[in-house]
Amino acid sequence: MSALGRLLMASVTLLLLVGCEDPFSDNAARNRGFIYCGPGQPNTFNPQLTDGGLTADALSSQLFDRLLQLDPETYQPAPMLAHSWEVSPDGKEYTFSLRKSARFQVTDWFIPHRGLTAEDVVFSFKRLIDPEHPFSDVSGGQYPWFDSMDFSGLVEDVVALDDYTVKFILSRPDVSFLSTLATTYAVVHSAEYANELLEQGTPARLDTHPVGSGAFYLDEYQPHRYIRLKRHWGYWNGAAPMEQIAYDISNRGTGTLTKLITRECDVLSSPIASQLSVINENPDFVLASQTGMNVAFLALNTRHPALSELEVRQAISLVINRNALIQSVYYNTGTPATGMLPPMSWAYDDDADIGYDVQLANSLMAKAGYRHGFDIDLIVPLTPKAYNPSPRKAAELIQADLAQIGIRVNIIVQEDINRKVLRDDISELGMVLTGWIADNGDPDNFLRPLLSCNAKFTGWNLSNWCNRYFDRYLDSAIATDDREKRRALYLQAQAILNDRMPVIPLAHGVHYQARNASLQGISLSPFGDKSFANVSRSR
Repeated sequence: MSALGRLLMASVTLLLLVGCEDPFSDNAARNRGFIYCGPGQPNTFNPQLTDGGLTADALSSQLFDRLLQLDPETYQPAPMLAHSWEVSPDGKEYTFSLRKSARFQVTDWFIPHRGLTAEDVVFSFKRLIDPEHPFSDVSGGQYPWFDSMDFSGLVEDVVALDDYTVKFILSRPDVSFLSTLATTYAVVHSAEYANELLEQGTPARLDTHPVGSGAFYLDEYQPHRYIRLKRHWGYWNGAAPMEQIAYDISNRGTGTLTKLITRECDVLSSPIASQLSVINENPDFVLASQTGMNVAFLALNTRHPALSELEVRQAISLVINRNALIQSVYYNTGTPATGMLPPMSWAYDDDADIGYDVQLANSLMAKAGYRHGFDIDLIVPLTPKAYNPSPRKAAELIQADLAQIGIRVNIIVQEDINRKVLRDDISELGMVLTGWIADNGDPDNFLRPLLSCNAKFTGWNLSNWCNRYFDRYLDSAIATDDREKRRALYLQAQAILNDRMPVIPLAHGVHYQARNASLQGISLSPFGDKSFANVSRSR
């Protein structure tokens, strides 16, 4: 774990509220709410500081609201805290009109004295772009998702025009900007709470003791046991039907499927493929699925002596049996990937193809001077994801595939990827089995955070790859709102990826969720986030 992670975990561990009932000791949570089982441990409750995981995927949408959200049908930006907006003719100024009914949560550590205003929006985003901001360096001062998008280079200023009007001033046009503001990372914090913490000399509590305007507030956190959220009665969109949500983040007792069957869990996030038939056959449960905006891929460190050779990267791609991965890892629920963008993306390259040819792969290895292969490490995060439901099994299949061309793979398992550590030790990096779940429907969200030159310096570009022509196509694509022109530019960018192969696309997964049949109002998003504001239980 990074120094930042240890610091945040130590801070969050202080949040042990004495006297609250254990949600797993009786039926308290089930009678007035539900129990959610999913992998992961939070090291912060502020999604601005994360690059994914439990905080961004399952907690952010409950605790915080954003200016915008993604429409569940069209996946286009829609009103949330901002009820309307205007864009200047040159595409460099975005002016948002805020709802006057939004209120921050009342918690044991803060009681707000006003509603949400433009001051809160300015505070939340100036922290990300202004190195002189009093909270810029708090909790480590790293904002990985925003850094990968060059957010501080894009946004020049955020200005409150009045209490309920705020303007973002950009350095350049970016038609994906609204989609960026709709992601679960782009949350709005309370400036009043932040100022109070500054006066107390405890600014880091903003990230460990959250105060948002979402439908639920943090009531209790027991590390490695559970997180309890409670209903925010003052929620602008109406109080949630459920009084509380308990997140089971423990490794206690039996496995997650057994917890679902024995009613220890009401919702099972991302069941693995081998469990699907058991869930489907039980009338007490509902198995929901959503084609995901995701991709599993193999990141190749292009600065590695062997992997720096294009022929070696081509050989690796040619020898991986994607159909075997789909059958053995995804149980025939996924789709072989021919590129980084999934088929449901409007910029998907229908003509792209990735072959399977062991003989040609061996020829390419010999041409690169590696006729007898080489040894290399493969880092594998063990936490199942929608894009890879069984990482260890996938790694073992890839290991066997690469052995056919003499590449001897040493599998190194980790609980999850620490991008900062990998970035700091980039010279030692070989291959990483990883993936991506899009935060919005714009193609830029797939390509820029993972493969741009700027992402190379933030730790998200695990291939350690930079191609200025690729970046120029991305920049040109966000400078126009003509969909056909954008698609043509993204196709050219994808052609560079297919030619240079810094990453090896593997598969697109399906996101599954199992729930007790008594629960209604739980929906799945292709972007991995989920809101429980409308969940109810039939009796």
